[in-house]
Amino acid sequence: MTDVLRRGRAALAFSFFAQGVAFALLVTRIPAIQDRYGVSDALLPAFLAAVPILAGVGSVCTEHLVKKVPPSLVLRWSQPVVLLALLGVAAGEQMVVLGAAMAAFGLAVGALDASMNMLGVSLQRSYGRSIMLGFHAVYSLGGIAGASLAWVGAHWDLPLLVSYLPVVAALLPAALIGSRWYVDAGPEAAKEDAARAEAGGASGAGGSVAFKMLLPLCLVMCFAYIGDSTVSNWSAKYLQDVLGSSEQLATVPYNVYMVTTLLGRSIGDFGVRRFGAAAVVRAGALVAAVGFAVVAGAPGAWVGMLGFTLLGLGLCVLVPQTFAAAGRLFPGASDAAVARLNIFNYVGFLIGSPLVGAVGDLWSYRGAMLIPMTLVLVTLVYARSFETEPDRYGGGHERPRTADVGRGSNGL
Repeated sequence: MTDVLRRGRAALAFSFFAQGVAFALLVTRIPAIQDRYGVSDALLPAFLAAVPILAGVGSVCTEHLVKKVPPSLVLRWSQPVVLLALLGVAAGEQMVVLGAAMAAFGLAVGALDASMNMLGVSLQRSYGRSIMLGFHAVYSLGGIAGASLAWVGAHWDLPLLVSYLPVVAALLPAALIGSRWYVDAGPEAAKEDAARAEAGGASGAGGSVAFKMLLPLCLVMCFAYIGDSTVSNWSAKYLQDVLGSSEQLATVPYNVYMVTTLLGRSIGDFGVRRFGAAAVVRAGALVAAVGFAVVAGAPGAWVGMLGFTLLGLGLCVLVPQTFAAAGRLFPGASDAAVARLNIFNYVGFLIGSPLVGAVGDLWSYRGAMLIPMTLVLVTLVYARSFETEPDRYGGGHERPRTADVGRGSNGL
């Protein structure tokens, strides 16, 4: 393995970490942002919904942009925009400033998420073994770090600008320096992928993406984020209002979920190498379904926390493996496939929380937990989409390229 790939992997991992920190700092300080700008409870959902909607627009734009420029260039400039937009949220005082900063954040996040995963898929193909879960594990670590920093800011009643400025000052130059070592697929490797796809009759031939073939992965992505948004938005309320926990204990499930997500992703790549991606996805879906069932039937808070722990271990493998599967399914058009698939990240996020809330209000929150449970079980129907193809990668495992493994974005 060349130094170019090692540096590229480390630089991309830092990008995932920085994004995890930035996103956590935003979403965990929503009450403080609301108070700073005087956003009413009626208007707040519109601001929150605008971010994933604009992120979807950013992902669509990235699909077309990477036809002209490499994904590394998109990532190099979208990450600073995300960090500066976060700073803009903290520094403004008027509602128009908040709107502009949130809009910039949403558009840049869409480009950032898409380009990060494009480079991750390309690097995994160059390595010839599963490494995608590791990138997402670092994102989870960044989320934990960002949430912890947000807790410190809230605990000491620090102004948003005081909380955000040191973080942005540390992450922004580090991200710009690290971007020198991002690795794009080399032209020879891209041609080899397209030729292999065309020779095998694969859907990625000619650089096109057949949406009908991508649809199963899109559904899995959507279902995974419906489950994730259920945990992030409803775990505290569920534990306190349904299971009768204290207010302090109600804050624990999401932290436990984040930690178990980090643990699951840290060891997930080893599972993929040993048992295959399809087996890991099936296991993750089953564990997540059991987690939702435990939460729905929990007699008390501690059993409910066990369910949320299982959810972290189960859901954590689905999203990274879905991106990786898109890269295998469309080897000649993996960037376009990843950009389109990334949209369903935001679709699931938009659907999940309102869906569970509506069912909870109309029926019961215990019953509402059965909806994401059922959806994540549907993933089992599409598990074959995650299988590697022996005729393309040899023996059912990914194999390294025979052509140039890639070039660093700085010309290496």
